[in-house]
Amino acid sequence: MEPDTAEISTGVTSGSGSGSWVTSEASSISGAGVEPEPLEPEEPLPQDAIDFVTLGMFIIDEIEYPPPRPPVRDILGGAGTYSALGARLFSPPPLSKSVGWIVDQGTDFPPSITSLIKSWSTSAILRPNPSRLTTRGWNGYTSASPDDQHRSFKYTTPKRRLTAADLSDTALLHARAIHLICSPTRCRELISDLTTLRKAQANPPDSYTKPFIIWEPVPDLCTPDELLNCTNTLPLVDICSPNHAELAGFMGTSGLDPLTGEISTSAVEQACEQLLASMPLQSYTLIIRAGEKGCYIAKNGGRKRNPSAPKKKKAAAFFHGGLQHDTDMEALFAGLLQDEEGHVAREEMEVDPGIEKWMPAYFQPSTHITDSGEGDTSSRVVDPTGGGNTFLGGLSVALARGKTIEEACAWGAVAASFAIEQVGMPTLQPEGKDGEGERWNGERVEDRLKEYMKRVSLPVS
Repeated sequence: MEPDTAEISTGVTSGSGSGSWVTSEASSISGAGVEPEPLEPEEPLPQDAIDFVTLGMFIIDEIEYPPPRPPVRDILGGAGTYSALGARLFSPPPLSKSVGWIVDQGTDFPPSITSLIKSWSTSAILRPNPSRLTTRGWNGYTSASPDDQHRSFKYTTPKRRLTAADLSDTALLHARAIHLICSPTRCRELISDLTTLRKAQANPPDSYTKPFIIWEPVPDLCTPDELLNCTNTLPLVDICSPNHAELAGFMGTSGLDPLTGEISTSAVEQACEQLLASMPLQSYTLIIRAGEKGCYIAKNGGRKRNPSAPKKKKAAAFFHGGLQHDTDMEALFAGLLQDEEGHVAREEMEVDPGIEKWMPAYFQPSTHITDSGEGDTSSRVVDPTGGGNTFLGGLSVALARGKTIEEACAWGAVAASFAIEQVGMPTLQPEGKDGEGERWNGERVEDRLKEYMKRVSLPVS
């Protein structure tokens, strides 16, 4: 994940607009030994064509492990890339064009990565720049074990951070779900800018719609000093999804079991309870990504109006707060509606009971393992890098397509499973002559999803 610090370099030109989506490599890329490959102009995408877009960055990763495991270089990475992968996994062509993201290419951009991005057939905007290097990052692990998720990160080249303006005049601006990874303060700024642009560029002008906002807090600013900013941001987003360590950081704790050093599920639950209890009477949703423990959904209860109930004229406003000698104080403090005669309109209200639920990671250790090792799927985890971002990409596109919170988390868990089976990206095998659809790492995404949905007792559609 990328720290939310000020942009170091700003020398990147805008990408293509709504009339051209995937640009070819500029002549500057020929310095890497490859001549630019011209592409045919693509038809403009309609405003409602995009289900998902991310403002997370594209980064080329170098991953270093303790000896004797060798480092790996030129790995497709970054929060934006992995979240786009999560959405793309559930979007075989032609639905793949509903996935949008931005790739800033420097003079050192590897041609092999360009080919890989194009093979996904998404609505990625590739923006070559002859005046800078590609954003690169170093990831260092403290243990050779894939179960150890303690990771250090630093940039090795100047970064190029995305803003709402980068989506201007493109169909990506009007995506149904938008993934943000940033500090609380910057999240509020981005949402304000995105809302202004979406309203200004809606076509027709009255077609503005509010997107799902999925906010991933940036780890460096998940501190007790930022807790108030966090609570001020929650009303503006649909999903707030820190990982267990980031949630603990806001609360000033470690989030670990003091006896075992493992992720403490009770600490996650307690922190969510404390955070939601501090909020006004409104429904908020936290989804805590907790590595091998899975994810925890914490959604506090709130009021829901019955859309089929007839609307009634509001009671006249009274001075001095509107309190009368016969005011129903219980209804007032419970936030229930009253009709014009002062009666509590309880039949118009539906109470959302909220959700408090753990959902397992796709790969799980088993207590029933055969001599050959069968039954312990946790051994398939090779590198956890990007698993959380991929989870949120799958979750986001599920919400954009009308799935419930639990279903969206199932999509996220399955998406993450494909991201962590190898170093870097999973291998895509396009649909073959058998007509059974594309495969990733040799498996169909829908098959893995069906198996997981049955495991967690969710209906399989």
